[in-house]
Amino acid sequence: MSIRTYQIGSHRKAGEGLRLGTVRYLPRGVKKRDYARFDYFDVWLPALAPSSKLLRWVKNKEWNVRTQRVFFARYACEMQVNTDSRQAVQLVAMLGRRTPLSVGCYCSDERLCHRSILLKLIRKVQKLKQ
Repeated sequence: MSIRTYQIGSHRKAGEGLRLGTVRYLPRGVKKRDYARFDYFDVWLPALAPSSKLLRWVKNKEWNVRTQRVFFARYACEMQVNTDSRQAVQLVAMLGRRTPLSVGCYCSDERLCHRSILLKLIRKVQKLKQ
């Protein structure tokens, strides 16, 4: 099976499977029952989102190559150090071997988003567990 990424709110594509919202904050003004209907996500999984502390840090920085590098490194560290996050990565990796999944965020460009790092972490776990 496959694991891919998507931008929250984008139209669903064939083969996307279950959409996981890997964001820290829920969308404003949207009722919980409407998350899937409006193409946000099927399941909210904040354990895979950057921490509030990391988001506050990056919000106060000018986004450039250095900031991006530090943000990605700190995010990857959070995913490995935090037990809940580490276990969530393992769960998604194992589920993704059996069913199609998509991890999503609000960012429009995946290359500048934590989900690109998350996808690498998930695929790394999948390779280790083969």
